[in-house]
Amino acid sequence: MKPHNHKMFDYKLLQALDTVVKEQSFDRAAAALAITQSAISQRIKQLEEQVAQPLLIRSQPIEPTALGQKLLGHFRQVKQLEQELRQELFPSEPNQLLNVTIAVNADSLATWLIPAMGSLLSTHSIELNLLISHESHTLERIKQGKAFAAISNNQETLPGCIANKLGVMEYVLTATPGFKQKYFGKTVTSAKLRHAPAVAFDQKDDMHATYLSQHFQLLPGTYPCHTVRSSEAFVSLAVAGVAYCLIPRMQVQNELNEGLLVELTPRYKLKVPLYWHRWVLEKGVHKSISASVINYAKKHLF
Repeated sequence: MKPHNHKMFDYKLLQALDTVVKEQSFDRAAAALAITQSAISQRIKQLEEQVAQPLLIRSQPIEPTALGQKLLGHFRQVKQLEQELRQELFPSEPNQLLNVTIAVNADSLATWLIPAMGSLLSTHSIELNLLISHESHTLERIKQGKAFAAISNNQETLPGCIANKLGVMEYVLTATPGFKQKYFGKTVTSAKLRHAPAVAFDQKDDMHATYLSQHFQLLPGTYPCHTVRSSEAFVSLAVAGVAYCLIPRMQVQNELNEGLLVELTPRYKLKVPLYWHRWVLEKGVHKSISASVINYAKKHLF
């Protein structure tokens, strides 16, 4: 019998691909790897010849193709496992910082994620990198191989990943008593909402638009709406009495208790389920992070 011809990946070539994407330049990637620019170009070319497909879109910014993303995801998982294994095998070596990248929605970051990871960050040599995206877009970061885990409102798992439900985040439509009196009086109506300034996170934040469309039949663009890319600024704008906003109840519970803010539409509840997605090949610190996040969320989310 003829032996099967299994092609093995050359990790030097995958490292070149990863470095070019990270550095966004062939020159800088060559410097980072201490090789010439022609050598790094040759490595990328060799890898593309191996898979018979282009792996980079040579534009600004430099982007990996769909297959390039898959290869990068694989390479970064291997690097993560290698880093964890090195710490296990050589505990006497000076602890290198373990880079941990998580894709997170701004609301989770502003409310519960840091407390969920606090003790781990103080006891382990972790270099945390948080990629902030809307909860319906965070999974893209895992697909791209940029994050090992993501908090998402999507239940469906990606290939090579597992997911756990974290709980439900409840949102309330809120404003100051003075704002409510000025714009709405006793009842919130579609007509009144056309004149009251709202606030949304960014152009991808369709939560506010969906809420108004579902309950008040209002389309985006038919009411004034500020764009502010900060969950904390939502609270500041609301408390300042210059806008109303749809915000996690846990983020404004103190202000609601103190009467600084009031619920505008208590009969309309918005509950968003959240899931913790991560690579199936997790161990060591990454596994501890997952356990910590899941346990904390189950106690503090609905």
